[in-house]
Amino acid sequence: YADNLYFSENSAKIAIEALKRGASIVTDTRMAYSGINKRRLEKLGGKVYCFMDDDEVAKEAACRSVTRASVCMERGAALPGEVIFAVGNAPTALIRLYELIQEKKVRPALIIGVPVGFVNVVQSKELILSLENTPYIVARGRKGGSNIAACICNALLYMGDGGKRE
Repeated sequence: YADNLYFSENSAKIAIEALKRGASIVTDTRMAYSGINKRRLEKLGGKVYCFMDDDEVAKEAACRSVTRASVCMERGAALPGEVIFAVGNAPTALIRLYELIQEKKVRPALIIGVPVGFVNVVQSKELILSLENTPYIVARGRKGGSNIAACICNALLYMGDGGKRE
C-alpha cells in the first residue's frame, strides 16, 4: 500500500476533525462494519451504518434495477451531519457516490475508496481521484477490501485520540 494508497491534500487531518465533530461512517459491507471500532466512534458522537442487509434497500434496488450498494450510498447521503463513506467492496458504491457529488446531493467528509477486484474497480477509484473538492483516501489499482476500509477508519479514529488504543 505504500505505493498505491493516495491521499487528497490534508485528507487525514480533515477526516480526524470530522470524526471529532461526531461524523458517522457509512460502509458497503458488514465485514467493514464489524471491523470498525464502534465504541471509539460513539465516544465522539458518531455511528457506523451499513444498509446492505436492509430488506427495503434490497427491494428498492431490485425495483430500480440498480445495485444494493448504490442504494446504500443514497441512504448514507441522506443521513444528517457529516459522513465518511468507507467503500471496501462495491465499485458501484463509488460510482454512485461520484454521481451524488456531481448532482450536489452529498458532500462527504471523506471517501475511503478501496474496493478490491476486477470489474469497474480501477475505473471507480479513478472517478474518486478526479474529484477536486472532496477529501479521499484511495487504493489505486485492484488492491483493497473491506478489511482495508475498516483499518483506515480505525487508524483515523486512533490518530484522532493521540494514538491511544482501547
